[in-house]
Amino acid sequence: MTMIINNLSLQHSVFNQFMAEIRSVETQSDRMRFRRNLERVGELMAYEISKVMPYRQVPVTTPLGVSECNVLEEQPVLATILRAGLPLHQGLLNYFDKAENTFISAYRKHHDDDDEFDVEIEYLSSPSLEGKTVILCDPILATGSSMVLAYKALLERGKPRQIHVATVIASDQGVKFLQQHMPAETTLWVGAVDSELTPRSYIVPGLGDAGDLAYGDKE
Repeated sequence: MTMIINNLSLQHSVFNQFMAEIRSVETQSDRMRFRRNLERVGELMAYEISKVMPYRQVPVTTPLGVSECNVLEEQPVLATILRAGLPLHQGLLNYFDKAENTFISAYRKHHDDDDEFDVEIEYLSSPSLEGKTVILCDPILATGSSMVLAYKALLERGKPRQIHVATVIASDQGVKFLQQHMPAETTLWVGAVDSELTPRSYIVPGLGDAGDLAYGDKE
């Protein structure tokens, strides 16, 4: 079994309109719209992910009788890498509104003399993940190392049964890294895959720094 990759940009839908605005330097100047577009991408990804989740039939009483309805058998746990992942997380939460939530603090620690950096995990807030479905989101999948380290940190709270990775822009290198280092039961949901990665691990054409665009520059 190999990792399933769902590239949503390959379908013709309004999703691609949101992706175009997320990438556009003109639209990016409006932080509120940038955050909302990330949120809308999260909502559409939640809808797509919901199609592959298990369902059960329950009786629902209406004013005129009883209807047999298909509902989610379980709610996923939504896991987010701070801070850039927050709008994407909110979009997922808008649809999986009964989900449990996990937050991971990770950052790039650059070396002083070159473009190399280490990714460090500082903080994890999470319920038990044992045997659960986890949706791990971050807007950017550059090298893939942050996502893999975040997954390994999640294992401190138990081994999930199923992992969905949701990201807006990925590099070819990042996708390959996930294929090599994530478990086989992982499914990747991505808005677009770009081919180029700079020496400082920024995706080209990409969209820039999602955290800064959403919340302002950091020192």
